[in-house]
Amino acid sequence: MFDVGLGEALVLAVLALVIFGEKLPSVAQQAGRTLRQLRQMAQSAQNDLRDGLGPEFKDFDPRDLNPKSLVRKHLFEGDDDPLGVKTLKRDLDDDFDEPVAHRGAELGQDERPPFDDEAT
Repeated sequence: MFDVGLGEALVLAVLALVIFGEKLPSVAQQAGRTLRQLRQMAQSAQNDLRDGLGPEFKDFDPRDLNPKSLVRKHLFEGDDDPLGVKTLKRDLDDDFDEPVAHRGAELGQDERPPFDDEAT
């Protein structure tokens, strides 16, 4: 998430020691307390939202509102090939395995190819 390497973490730790000095343990304790309170507030907001929506939405997860999660859940959940790409590729490969001359009858110079009403 933050992409902080070991060297950068050490520099941050040294800066924290220099800036806060002896107060570092109390500052860290206060930061932990604040983070815990924020998590509790977020959890209670989610619970209030679920209670307000009613029993129909008991499985509601606010993370599902993220467009990326929504698409992943509804399009790709439990289906290895939801768009039929493997099937399409296999069908295309099968079509191209046989030589072009054997795919259908050759058309004469003035002949029109067959027309499929349902395909257009």
